[in-house]
Amino acid sequence: MLASIAASAQPHFPTRTVTLTVGFAPGGGTDTAARIIARKLTDMIGQAVVVENRAGASGNIAAQHISAAQPDGYTIHLAAVGSLAVAPYIVKDLPYDPRKDIAPITMGVVFPNVFVVSPGVPVKTLAEFVALAKQKPGELTCGSSGVGGAGHLAIELFKQRAGINVIHVPYKGGGPAMTDILGGRLTMYVGVPSTVLPHVEAGKLVALATTGPKRTALMPNVPTVAESGFPEFEAMNWYAFVAPAKTPRDIIDFWNREIVKALKDPQVAADLSKNGLDPAPSTPQELARYIERENEKWSKVIRDAKITAD
Repeated sequence: MLASIAASAQPHFPTRTVTLTVGFAPGGGTDTAARIIARKLTDMIGQAVVVENRAGASGNIAAQHISAAQPDGYTIHLAAVGSLAVAPYIVKDLPYDPRKDIAPITMGVVFPNVFVVSPGVPVKTLAEFVALAKQKPGELTCGSSGVGGAGHLAIELFKQRAGINVIHVPYKGGGPAMTDILGGRLTMYVGVPSTVLPHVEAGKLVALATTGPKRTALMPNVPTVAESGFPEFEAMNWYAFVAPAKTPRDIIDFWNREIVKALKDPQVAADLSKNGLDPAPSTPQELARYIERENEKWSKVIRDAKITAD
């Protein structure tokens, strides 16, 4: 009875503004997803959920920030695959440990990459690209938005699975890479559906395959890599909600419950879908297991490809 009285005396959570951090600049995919979901959460919980951009180091600066934040539930973070499942294997002396310093809340959204080529490349399918790459080993190029990013990892995984030698060309962001693929200075580019779709529809790029387990709703006529002759191939982008590791379980449960509700809201789902993002709510335990599988998968790819952040 005393415990019950003590619990009832605790103030309702939250009683003030909540900060939702993201590791990239405004306007990108992570920021877009965060703002869509934050608006719904604000309506649901009766307190403002404000998105704060802490860009830099491919999302690792924001991940370090959440690892050291007060574990009171008033700062949560929408993390990308790179900071939770890639950085530990390519960044020397990473100042946080995703496994020990960060607590999973729920998966947020998932979405695939897309392999595209310029119209001047004489291929229409992924199989034809592989054949061309084997005819010209070390001559074809494939660009991504940066070393260790989801696009780069998709390239390396595909090179290993297809047994081809294609030169990876990293860019400082998707904009410069898109400029070069549109200008014919790259053979292939790995982008996200929402970015490449307008150029595919305009005939300026040819989409060969998407990297998810199923076709994306934005590009339903484009086959997956698995459908193109490489079974079980999967290289997804994902953004997950996390908190500082010492956040109390009841606060984690609160955020899981509310964020899952938001992700299941029809309008939120529709707004995310317009941006090529698929809601993927989960339990904290399911997210923890998924992150562990991603660590196992990408650590091997990184080791075999000898990828470093230098």
